[in-house]
Amino acid sequence: MIERKALSPQRIRKISGTFAFVPHHFLRQGFWAGLSHHELLLYFFLVLVSDRQGLSYYSFDKICSMVAITSDEYIHARNCLINKDLIAFDGHLFQVLSLPEKETSEPPTPLSVKEMASKDPATISQLIQRSFDNAAE
Repeated sequence: MIERKALSPQRIRKISGTFAFVPHHFLRQGFWAGLSHHELLLYFFLVLVSDRQGLSYYSFDKICSMVAITSDEYIHARNCLINKDLIAFDGHLFQVLSLPEKETSEPPTPLSVKEMASKDPATISQLIQRSFDNAAE
């Protein structure tokens, strides 16, 4: 059995004052993998600023400013989180909801090595091909 010992015992986290909590099965049951970058930013921001009931009154412009996303990115992320049953929103008040039984959308499947070479826009072969295509134009 592995002995667990804090690396910095004087800095062990404690919940005091405000309340922020994400259950471990958020990661293990596919919720993390099922969210885009902006959805994750908005979700964790709302978790951090909400009270014990998950309620937050932060305004649209304050959220966009603090999270550094555009209004379109905010609206899209908010709507996706609502559709995935992770938050509720009444136009003024957010509520971070308890996690549903299962993640509501399929997490993205990783590309195989063969698919990566032809489909991933960041691979070297794709970058080279694009540079040849641009040079030909």
